[in-house]
Amino acid sequence: MAAVIEALSDSAAEGLEWELRRDMAAVFRVAAREGWNEQIGNHNSLMLPGDGPPRFLINPRGYLFQELRASDLIVCDLDGRVLQGAGELRKVAFHIHARIHLQNPSATCVIHVHPRWLTALSLLRDAELHLSHHNNLLLNDRIVYDHEGDEPVHHDGEGDRIARCLGDRSVMVMRGHGVTVVGPTVHDAFDECFIAERTAMYQMTAMSTGQPMHTLPDRLRRRWQGPWGEKIDARLHLNAWRRVLDREEPDYAE
Repeated sequence: MAAVIEALSDSAAEGLEWELRRDMAAVFRVAAREGWNEQIGNHNSLMLPGDGPPRFLINPRGYLFQELRASDLIVCDLDGRVLQGAGELRKVAFHIHARIHLQNPSATCVIHVHPRWLTALSLLRDAELHLSHHNNLLLNDRIVYDHEGDEPVHHDGEGDRIARCLGDRSVMVMRGHGVTVVGPTVHDAFDECFIAERTAMYQMTAMSTGQPMHTLPDRLRRRWQGPWGEKIDARLHLNAWRRVLDREEPDYAE
């Protein structure tokens, strides 16, 4: 982390980046507790504020989510070069995250994970979240379903296709793959991913009974495309998780 701090000349910018690193590290730790990641796979990124060429924070290849600290995150440019920190940028992460950041500047934070219930939903042919839970009234107009993504993400062309498919939505359920969630802040993207996964859990559990599902009236949809945190207590949720981590895993913030 020292190299990053020394490269920042403005104390306010230094403090902001450090706090963003802690938020990101907290998201990795909570995601590990929730079982969202595939061992050392999966990746979350955040565009850094400031002047100059665009830069983003991301987890380096080879770390479990549960061991990542704020200082472990590397800084990369949109060409995939590691600018600060020790570690390698995973190629799959580059092809997904850099292309989304490039095509959608409002996607400041990008979370790509394989949580149990959303991933299970992605394996079902033509399955979508049913308008059955109160969460769906806000979520369902924000989700896009990628029904073409059979190819592994091994090149920029597939990353560009993913970014186009996501468009102006904030959640993309990727067929046979997992989920990508974007937001203007760390807490927006994290909280929307968390609630989308819980909502998929409720639906998949209800579907397992074989009983017909109730459908909520369409008139109750929120039809909201703005920042998730303007309707949900996203910042308070991440703050609460950070208090838990401060007690139980304080090294996340190092």
